[in-house]
Amino acid sequence: MFSKEESRQLRQEFWTSFGKSFPRKWLLYDTKAKGVSFKFHFDTKSALIALDLEDDLENRINYWEKLVALKSILKNDYLPDVIFEEEFYLENGKEISRIYLPLEQKVSIHNKNSWRAVMEFFNVNMILFEAFFEEYKEIIKG
Repeated sequence: MFSKEESRQLRQEFWTSFGKSFPRKWLLYDTKAKGVSFKFHFDTKSALIALDLEDDLENRINYWEKLVALKSILKNDYLPDVIFEEEFYLENGKEISRIYLPLEQKVSIHNKNSWRAVMEFFNVNMILFEAFFEEYKEIIKG
């Protein structure tokens, strides 16, 4: 069991280490599409990458329909195991739409032995996710 401070330090150490190991300017919130952002998630139980749609319902539906139309391309050419969830609830209860890819092995940000696998998973798959977005952003944002 870790104290809150120890947990915070481990999280900070992981993200600093990830940035140094894989120096790259990720898109994340800089998609130029309102309410559309890429996320890295790593906690004590799992790791995943995601494309979150968090704007008002009308905008979410607009982006969601375009992404669903591109689903076969994303799955066939980029991320075969990506999951589409039109109604996804965040821990705070907020409803969003999410397209995500979980790491299919048990990992914990508190276990440094799992960090390398997570960093490599993040790097390889987020590059593919961003490449898809860059290739089809005019359709998505259109």
